[in-house]
Amino acid sequence: MTAVDERPAEIGNRRLRKEDQRLITGRTKWTDNITLPGMVHLAMVRSPFAHATITSIDTEEAKSAANVVAVYTAADFPDGIGACANAWPITPDQVTPDHLPLVGERVACAGEIVAVVVARSAAAARDAAELVDVEYDELPAVFDALEAMKDEILAHPDKGTNKSAFWKLDSAEAGTGGDVEEALAAARNDGVVIERNYRQQRLIPAFMEPRSTVVDPTGEQITMWSATQIPHILRFLIAATTGIPESKVRVIAPDVGGGFGGKLQTTPEEFITLAVARRLGKPAKYTETRSESLVSAHHGRDQYQKLTLSATKDGVVTGLKVELIANLGAYVAIIGGGVPVLGAWMFNSIYKFPAYQFNCQTVLTNTTWVDAYRGAGRPEATFGIERIMDDLAAELGMDPLELRERNWITHEEFPFTSVAGMTYDSGNYEAATARAKVLFGYDALRAEQKQRRESGDPVQLGIGVSTFTEMCGLAPSRVLGSLSYGAGGWESAAIRMLPTGKVEVITGTSPHGQGHETAWSQIVADRLGVPFEDVEVLHGDTQIAYKGLDTYGSRSLVVGGEAVVRAADKVIEKAKAFAAHLLEANPDDLEFKAGRYEVKGTEAGIGITEVALATFASHNYPEGIEPGIDADATFDPDDFSFPHGTHLCAVEVDTETGQSRIRTYACVDDIGHIINPLIVEGQVHGGLVQGIAQALWEEAVFDENGTLVTGSFVDYTLPTAADTISFLTENTTSPSTTNTLGTKGVGEAGTIASTPAVVNAILDAVRHLGVQDVVMPCTPERVWKAIQGASAAAETTAEAQPHFDADAGNADTGSTGEGNDQ
Repeated sequence: MTAVDERPAEIGNRRLRKEDQRLITGRTKWTDNITLPGMVHLAMVRSPFAHATITSIDTEEAKSAANVVAVYTAADFPDGIGACANAWPITPDQVTPDHLPLVGERVACAGEIVAVVVARSAAAARDAAELVDVEYDELPAVFDALEAMKDEILAHPDKGTNKSAFWKLDSAEAGTGGDVEEALAAARNDGVVIERNYRQQRLIPAFMEPRSTVVDPTGEQITMWSATQIPHILRFLIAATTGIPESKVRVIAPDVGGGFGGKLQTTPEEFITLAVARRLGKPAKYTETRSESLVSAHHGRDQYQKLTLSATKDGVVTGLKVELIANLGAYVAIIGGGVPVLGAWMFNSIYKFPAYQFNCQTVLTNTTWVDAYRGAGRPEATFGIERIMDDLAAELGMDPLELRERNWITHEEFPFTSVAGMTYDSGNYEAATARAKVLFGYDALRAEQKQRRESGDPVQLGIGVSTFTEMCGLAPSRVLGSLSYGAGGWESAAIRMLPTGKVEVITGTSPHGQGHETAWSQIVADRLGVPFEDVEVLHGDTQIAYKGLDTYGSRSLVVGGEAVVRAADKVIEKAKAFAAHLLEANPDDLEFKAGRYEVKGTEAGIGITEVALATFASHNYPEGIEPGIDADATFDPDDFSFPHGTHLCAVEVDTETGQSRIRTYACVDDIGHIINPLIVEGQVHGGLVQGIAQALWEEAVFDENGTLVTGSFVDYTLPTAADTISFLTENTTSPSTTNTLGTKGVGEAGTIASTPAVVNAILDAVRHLGVQDVVMPCTPERVWKAIQGASAAAETTAEAQPHFDADAGNADTGSTGEGNDQ
């Protein structure tokens, strides 16, 4: 049990993930795998209408079907079954409709649950659900955020408006910068002002494992297994909204097959399964079908963006004004109202804007509710600023990288307080960009692009640039409190030193594919000097990891990992007193190195695992000290961390068909110190594909009746490996100063940066043809229509102005780049 004296460092080691053996072989416990004695199965009866009153529900035929145990409607639960809470009211007067899990009077979006069938098998429950006869009286509905702004059709008539909240950040009012209107006015007199409208389409998280819930009410505690990202928050909200004592609720998130923010939710299905299990006194299970998941699991993005940017004639930015209209869907989800607000601190990105204003209006519609999706507000912000920076470069005839360099924060200026009031702790945009250019072959591709344009090649080459920074580690608690966020930003961890020399790490973070068990083992192995294989990481069970705030917002490592470090340091300090006693030495004379306490200047020493055994026996320990060296820690960071990077994308666009093909993609991200490069590469690759998919393929579309027409993977287009290419990825390192590990977040980086890189590349390929915008996803049809529309507009202009001046071909100052295919 003696620790090995010399062992290669684990941090930075490309360790294969501990989790993968059981995950890829299926030898694990997903929620839907759980079978309990006497368990019943649930099927949900969902509204096909986007907005309607419920006039009657006939359940008799369903109740008489084979193997059906019960059929329930809202009327069967007169005292209610809890509520889906909004944890972030962004303004005191936010309009927040009640979000009941089981609807009894009026549905506000398609897919809302109006009845639940309980049967002895899932198949029997689904069959009987077809027999429930619901009569509806359809109401007028509104689906688009711009239409909702008119308040002509109300998503919730009792609220009197579709406008949920208006939120503003103004640098002049906050004292972090100048007046943006003055900056714009000055540039209109002697400079450049451009205005653009961009569209962030609605996306569906489309996680690998559909949502599933099992509830066992038969013990002293109610136990819920759920495919969730937030077991601790779920437990709290169950208790807070149902009246069940929190001590009587145990939530377990077993292995979870992906989330991407889509499982950062307390769902109607969780509350209904809980209510049914309690009513029947039997274990109950609900697992959604993929079609249910696409329509009823929350959606992401869905914003209209209007950006106005001012600059000097030589390309120095002077002001930025952002106006957002964000579609929340039918309800204000758990952090749904706050997701667009997260972009407020990131639209200014890596640039030194002297003046800035951010305005956001959230609105309610009769669509599936919208909440966090990978990046949550940061991808939307990066898309807007990186698109308009490219548009400014085109306006000024500058290379887009040169324009960015002219305006970014230099590495000597860190720490830097941005115009939005955020203090960026560290970074080096120059180093990341220089390396990305080499990796990408930037100069050679620009030369090829020039040659293709001069030769009139029907397949044009475009080069897209996207630089980014993001705030990671949703924290600190005081900041969140000042924004009326319903929880803190701290995280908890504990370390148990077992007498056999093994180590148990308990973490409040709840992984769903990120590799916590491996990375946390590497951190602890290095800190305590024990073998990697001897560390076991426990998570996702509120009875084992009794304290935590779970996983989202790239917070796991920078907040949760730091809590692990601090717990380990407490173990080392506690064990030091025992080691000194066993060695008959003064504690001040001990040094801890590679898992051993050694008396300075002597050969005497003892391993920390030997101390663990000695404290287990407790035959000989210092007086006045309780036996045991286990420790826990809670870490609340002082600030966010700010990873950054430069992403470059080369796209070939066939101008005759509109087909776009990614040829080269290179990115260099700075995420501080890296614990496991293999995990980082996987996170970046996955993030890149999700961001690229938004640019090229994915879009949730409702028809004029509010039916989700992209309700299956036949219509909601997810990419396969065959649709993507091999990415060129590297890292530079500017250690974070907000945690002792020097780490920053990586889970969202690829998604944040890749979407504008791809769209900018497509536009760069066809901008010389007169195309200013292509609305995402940039399908071949939309690209082709944009080219044809630009060509037709050019011909019309030529006929109307036979003496057209070629030098006036640039976008007019103050012009609006509208989409060519709205």
